[in-house]
Amino acid sequence: MGEAREEQLDISVILYVPLPGQEAEEATATEHTNVANQQILQQKNIIEWLRIATFTFFLLAGQTVATFLGRLYFDKGGNNKWMETFVQTAAFPLIFLLYFISPLKNPTTNDINANSPSKLVLVSIYTMLGIFLAANSMLYSVGLLYLPVSTYTLICASQLGFNALFSFFINSQKFTPFIVNSVVLLTISSILLVFQSDSTESKPVSKGKFVIGFICTLGASAGYGLMLSLIQFCFNKVLKQENFKVVLDMIVYPSLVATLAILVGLFASGEWKGLRRDMEEYELGNVSYLMTLIWTAISWQVFNIGCTGLIFEVSSLFSNVISTFGLPIVPVLAVFIFHDKMDGLKVIAMVLAIWGFVSYVYQHYLDDHKSKTEINNVNEEAPDCEGELIHE
Repeated sequence: MGEAREEQLDISVILYVPLPGQEAEEATATEHTNVANQQILQQKNIIEWLRIATFTFFLLAGQTVATFLGRLYFDKGGNNKWMETFVQTAAFPLIFLLYFISPLKNPTTNDINANSPSKLVLVSIYTMLGIFLAANSMLYSVGLLYLPVSTYTLICASQLGFNALFSFFINSQKFTPFIVNSVVLLTISSILLVFQSDSTESKPVSKGKFVIGFICTLGASAGYGLMLSLIQFCFNKVLKQENFKVVLDMIVYPSLVATLAILVGLFASGEWKGLRRDMEEYELGNVSYLMTLIWTAISWQVFNIGCTGLIFEVSSLFSNVISTFGLPIVPVLAVFIFHDKMDGLKVIAMVLAIWGFVSYVYQHYLDDHKSKTEINNVNEEAPDCEGELIHE
């Protein structure tokens, strides 16, 4: 029995002894595989960062232009809150054009249909978010009507704090020193704007209307922060699909519900009767009135693409950080467009906003670098494990 066992061991050893030159060939093949995997990973990272950069540009451009045009509408005689609310969602049919681009026809990612939610669940999600969006849009319109731009911007900055709180409980968002630093700096940069003079920025309003505008904007900021966290939750826990069509669906269908709800409010309130007078009293003329509303609507949809895309690619908190980073841009650009006075507070606010933005992006870079390092370590350990099994 002992001799038979030794023969079996000798045979097993002989079977697994590599031939001359075989180890070198295996090592070379492994190196080529690792290099190929790293190149694929680098290409994916570049594409991911390009998508993030594109969505960031859409968010900042759409938010800035829409805020400017919203202010222009009210400053030049527009006074219809429901119309200003309507244009925030009405241009959603333009999103349908994006359904026909090639990445949507031929998705490169794997979609697991078995994990797709039922139609009833989807209808419930889109309806809830749509009604939420309509209410939020109305609150923002009231705030923009009654508040100076700097005060409005300040209160809107609070949405970052609300979103951070909701993300912690709903999305299990982890807070690092860089993220906390970013949130604090971006919030302070917008708070500084309240100390500037508003004498050249808006028409005077009564104390009662100021309080109404303050409460509505604060409520809208809290609601917006909650809605972003809910959208991220739906992406991660309910929809469970990884293609751009899911992003477009999350824009189109809630916007459809919100637009219908706003139209009901417009006609139920009776404000539709004053639309003609609103256009005739517009200081820049009828054509400018229509163009202001049309481009405001388009700008909000550009913003929605960027905002929802960043939630899908990164997180709701990241999307809100970018949005808050863009808030100080409005008062600064107002110096050149509306000839507002430039002071030291605006400069400091802009510097702090950039600092906070860079802090958050650096944290995202660290997370990405850590992820790549872990993948590389796994690829390097895999061949070693195979070698150990062979010699055993």
